Amino acid sequence: MLLKYFRSFYSTNYPNDMEQCIDAFSVFGGFYEPLNLDLTIKELIRTEILLKYEKHYNYISAIVQNDRDTRYLLMAIAIGDRRIDSALKKAHLSRAKGAAVLEFLHQNSIIEVERSREKIPKKIYPKQQLKREIARHRISHKLRFKIPFLRFWFYFIEPHHKDIKNGNFQTTLDFYERHCQAFSGYVFEELSNLLLVNTHESKIINSGSYWDKNVEIDILALTQKMQIIVGECKWTNHKVNKKELHKLEDKCDKLQLTPDLIVLFSKRGFSNELVNCADDKLKLYKAEDFKVLLTNNS
Repeated sequence: MLLKYFRSFYSTNYPNDMEQCIDAFSVFGGFYEPLNLDLTIKELIRTEILLKYEKHYNYISAIVQNDRDTRYLLMAIAIGDRRIDSALKKAHLSRAKGAAVLEFLHQNSIIEVERSREKIPKKIYPKQQLKREIARHRISHKLRFKIPFLRFWFYFIEPHHKDIKNGNFQTTLDFYERHCQAFSGYVFEELSNLLLVNTHESKIINSGSYWDKNVEIDILALTQKMQIIVGECKWTNHKVNKKELHKLEDKCDKLQLTPDLIVLFSKRGFSNELVNCADDKLKLYKAEDFKVLLTNNS
């Protein structure tokens, strides 16, 4: 679905470059009105969302059936670490109530579950006593918005409801200014995973982020030929250097993982030193490479 929204967004708005497209898509992907991308994203937020707040608020209220618990949970998912347990806690919902809300969100194609691939520790022998921290650790799946605009709404707009309703837009715009890069980075990670799946020479049978209590990796993929691919995605305004490669290699060491291929995705490209390292074991992708996702055969 994300790929469908991305193609539709690009063909409708014709941005000047892919970097601009991804930044704007993270805010307006799945938005239901035409946009003038000659304006900056902050100007678009002001003119198309904040100045038309009542209209959008009523639209989204209808989607969530004006339910307070649903709104709180969506804010918790958007702002937090996306883990189910922490989202329910942040929204002050019991597991039973939270399960009902999540079922509603899933049935209405608002949220989908991203299942953890962490392995449950196994006892070597039946009476083995696991360490307390291991025995108490609970694997938690994550939650993902299916529509980028709804994630934007519950990250930046819904928490500032009172200010916006009273005509105070600056608080929201300042908050966006401080957090926009990290916010877009998550969508960039999703698109990076799509780019890998749609362009890798060998069919990928399992791909997504990996997390456990000690390590998080943006992309961990397995091909049909049983090749392991790991990747990191950096949506920052500077070139990625070898330091990021070493960080990823350290994560693999902690997982006792030997990847067949490392892929790095960067908004602004890579240092010359890292470019010179690229080979069959290391692939580098910058923002402009994402144009391949717009072709029908990807």
